[in-house]
Amino acid sequence: MEKSKGVSQTLQLLKGKHILITGTTGFVGKVMLEKIMRTVPDIGGVYLVIRGSKKHANAGSRFANEIASSSVFEHLKLNSAEYFNDFCNNRIHCITGEISEHQFGLPRQEFRALADKLDAVVNCAASVNFREELDRALAINTHSLRNIVELSDMAGNIPVIQVSTCYVNGFNKGHIHETIVTPARGDIPRHKAGYFEVGNLIEELEEKIAALYKQYEGKALKAQLIDLGIREANACGWNDTYTFTKWLGEQLLLKSLRGYSLTLLRPSIVESTLREPSPGWIEGVKVADAILLAYAKEKVTFFPGKRSGIIDVIPADLVANSLLLSLAEQFKTPGNHHVYQCCSGSDNPLSLGAFIDHLMAEAKENHESYDKLFARRPRKPFIAVDKRLFNAITLCMRFVLLIASQTLAKLGWKRGIKARRNLDAAIALSTIFSFYTEPEYIFHNNKLIDLAKRMGPADEALFPVDARAINWETYLRKIHMAGLNCYALKGKKQKSVPSTPLATVLKQAA
Repeated sequence: MEKSKGVSQTLQLLKGKHILITGTTGFVGKVMLEKIMRTVPDIGGVYLVIRGSKKHANAGSRFANEIASSSVFEHLKLNSAEYFNDFCNNRIHCITGEISEHQFGLPRQEFRALADKLDAVVNCAASVNFREELDRALAINTHSLRNIVELSDMAGNIPVIQVSTCYVNGFNKGHIHETIVTPARGDIPRHKAGYFEVGNLIEELEEKIAALYKQYEGKALKAQLIDLGIREANACGWNDTYTFTKWLGEQLLLKSLRGYSLTLLRPSIVESTLREPSPGWIEGVKVADAILLAYAKEKVTFFPGKRSGIIDVIPADLVANSLLLSLAEQFKTPGNHHVYQCCSGSDNPLSLGAFIDHLMAEAKENHESYDKLFARRPRKPFIAVDKRLFNAITLCMRFVLLIASQTLAKLGWKRGIKARRNLDAAIALSTIFSFYTEPEYIFHNNKLIDLAKRMGPADEALFPVDARAINWETYLRKIHMAGLNCYALKGKKQKSVPSTPLATVLKQAA
């Protein structure tokens, strides 16, 4: 248990409060929960909505086996084991529920009883699969927020903190500030209050989904729903279904919570922690790691990317701190809407070229220190090329390899087939991640930095959010890569990685 120096407004404002958090089985949710447990000992209680799983039927069992057992709590367990156990037993309240079901799937009386206990809601839950089936993405990232609104209303219009993403800005270019996002494409009507009226658009999407259910089933249906999501997202100004449905969710909240307390907290690419609870803590493999894993496995040597472009990475502990400052602010001055971006691009920019160079330099000099990342010292460079050039090269190579692999397969030689699989992996990675490696935007976080200053020096020290504290060479080479090797990857030789779209691609290339 840690104590701050001086008077922390955040600790004072959170004292005795009862907070509901969704999504604590996920990365950001765990980091936030750990931060609360370690630094906010006087909080009244933390309520967790967790759906049951095949292994763990109820929320309590899943919390004990998948959350409390996480390595994110090692610091607390080693230094304050009694406090940790006491907090889990007396301050944590687990609710078995599904966020996408009406009232979390709870009987109305239980839903109301839950609302009566709460002072705020922090929604970290989301489907972060960029190529999710449209119906599932809508259910989790958009429609589920109606439950959050209903809960807030039933509890007396308590504050809502929504974890969104900087990438709700979609195909907008240039300097991106902390405002309501105007779609880059399409003609979606805007209300005079600032939000966009998305009701008709959502109805149209649901009609298209229903039509697919009448025509297809099984794997064919899934593929059609994925394609529909990408098409509709692109048509309206977004790269993928995830960011599109997160933007729709923002509009739903902005409309439903007019005049009430709402904060939209948008992180950029969330990666391993900078300092807390330990440097480099991470769970699974994230967006920016697609480059590193592809390079480490020597399956991909060139990739579409803009070396001069700013790849916006933010450590997870800065995101958790931003959430807690945002929550404290809503208790201090309720009834307002705020939009904050937790990012690094404007104040401490990291170019894609520098990102790649730092990773390659560390791999060449110290690859033996990362036994789970590298089977050997990488022999080939990782080159970022213009996307049009990448597409032209891969098209030619695919044609050549198609002919060659067929011929070689008849002769019993498998190398041509392997080369074709490697190329397919590069193309698949490009399809999923190239939007993030050819950035044409710079995210700004002036309002978030101003919030931190308003909360005072004690909170700036206890809940830092400023990305200018990051030394990128040190972070990438000595913190992030070590964290991936220690926490995210398992086994001596990594044949798959625990992150759905990336795992599938890299497994296919293995």
